[in-house]
Amino acid sequence: MELFEKFTTYLKKENLFQSTDKLLLAVSGGVDSVVLCTLCKLAGYNFSIAHCNFKLRGEASDRDEKFVQELAEKYDVLFYSTSFDTTSIAAETKNSIEETARNLRYQWFETLRSEKGYNHIVTAHHADDNIETVVMHFFRGTGIKGLRGILPKQNKIVRPLLFARRAELEAFVSTNQLAFVTDHTNAENDYTRNYFRNTLLPLVSQSFPEAKENILKNIQRFTETEILYRQSVDIHLKKLLEQKGNEVHIPVLKLLKTIPLATVVYEIIKDFGFTAHQTDEVIGLLKSETGKYVESATHRIIRNRNWLIIAPVVHEEAQHILIEQIDKRILFAGGEITIEKIASDKVNLNTSQSIAMLDAREISFPLLLRKWKQGDYFYPLGMQKKKKVNRFLTDQKLSLTQKENTWVIEMNKKILWVIGLRIDDRFKTTPQTRQMLKLEFNK
Repeated sequence: MELFEKFTTYLKKENLFQSTDKLLLAVSGGVDSVVLCTLCKLAGYNFSIAHCNFKLRGEASDRDEKFVQELAEKYDVLFYSTSFDTTSIAAETKNSIEETARNLRYQWFETLRSEKGYNHIVTAHHADDNIETVVMHFFRGTGIKGLRGILPKQNKIVRPLLFARRAELEAFVSTNQLAFVTDHTNAENDYTRNYFRNTLLPLVSQSFPEAKENILKNIQRFTETEILYRQSVDIHLKKLLEQKGNEVHIPVLKLLKTIPLATVVYEIIKDFGFTAHQTDEVIGLLKSETGKYVESATHRIIRNRNWLIIAPVVHEEAQHILIEQIDKRILFAGGEITIEKIASDKVNLNTSQSIAMLDAREISFPLLLRKWKQGDYFYPLGMQKKKKVNRFLTDQKLSLTQKENTWVIEMNKKILWVIGLRIDDRFKTTPQTRQMLKLEFNK
């Protein structure tokens, strides 16, 4: 079967796009993307060409851009191009050149697609790219999801050449005498993919000549396995996760009984910026005391009594906020709290309800700032017996809305302060107090 026939068959099989769709082709000028342009032209699709100049190879990068522009003129289609100072951007973002270029490329393609009204972004990834991707994912430890490789269709991105091996594309170019440009860096091992392409996979093929074909066959098996895996994981997550505003609450006892525990925990935390290496730390929280937490760049997982709470690090968005000893100011949905330690002989006692003066000797960090909930109790200042917070708020003649917006500060399951209303008697200052913790609340 000729390549063009395989191409049209694959499009129908995967239902990648319709004959009426406007396509934006990502074209580098190499063999793969030249074949993609030619096949789309032969099939009569309505397409335009987009090219990124990453300024990584000097004059060669500019040569590639000129070649792709001429290719667009040859097929009488619209041409879009942009350039990036990729090296500088990679240094600023502290990402690899590969990752930076990929992010820049897809961000620009999507902006272009959206602004110009294209239905799909079309890339020239082929079967050998898929083989390399799966092997790289295996060594990186991306889990079963990574072993399914590159998907034919993902959101607005379609990849209609995944059925074809690189050798087939090269043969098509040779037979049809198509011009293309060669990126000499593809033969170098400066980038991760090139090392797998040029060194690792050829070495494996020496011992296992059918290795690449076997990987391709496994991709289909892994794709179907991942579907079953996802269905099973979703059942667990539905039972475990409770969405409360922008937080996720997980019952500790129920999670402890989950099998397989590590896999389910990873599936819970990975979408909140946590890595696979942090899975054991999160599992450790299941046996820890209240106040312990694990943090990613965007979220914290906090152990709070019988719950794990996944909360945004951005305090204004979080409903459960940890106050560390080094914190001086906390912004949260209810307002602002400033924290300072001061010697008792330098204090002018203030009776304002917006200020809490506590005996610093009795305080251990971290503290937990959260909204009050049913079942909470404390010992209101001046009282020697406990009182439910709910009853206390009613006695204060607070409206329903005021009750709903009341926050507390807690330490080791003990409420220190019903914010703006009353401190707990157990943490009050005494004549023996030498250092005070001053908490001041501003709405």
